[in-house]
Amino acid sequence: MRSDDISGIVIDEAIRIHRELGPGLFENVYEIVLAGRLESRGLKVARQVPVPITFDGHLFENAFKLDILVENSLILEIKAVETLSKAHAKQLLTYLRLMKQPVGLLLNFSGATMKEGIRRMVNNHIAT
Repeated sequence: MRSDDISGIVIDEAIRIHRELGPGLFENVYEIVLAGRLESRGLKVARQVPVPITFDGHLFENAFKLDILVENSLILEIKAVETLSKAHAKQLLTYLRLMKQPVGLLLNFSGATMKEGIRRMVNNHIAT
């Protein structure tokens, strides 16, 4: 399945969840519900995936944890904040770079509509 197809399914489900649950819940609630909805759509989903980092010749296995990895190819970072900041985008870009993935979605469930809370991020620095 192409990443655009996967992204489309994720966005559809995020909008549906936001319409039904609304804003105001904790991030982990949206994460759990979204992961369950994606699994019910037949997608492979992993939650709280460890992101290793190598620094100064040392490997740190659990330096970070990304919220959701879909089909081993799309990283989802879930937020429930008033306004997305540059730090949130940098966080997702760091995960994309460290996991050597090309695309991720930053999903903020706290807006009046879900549409305003969706940001697609592209990793232009894929190391070989």
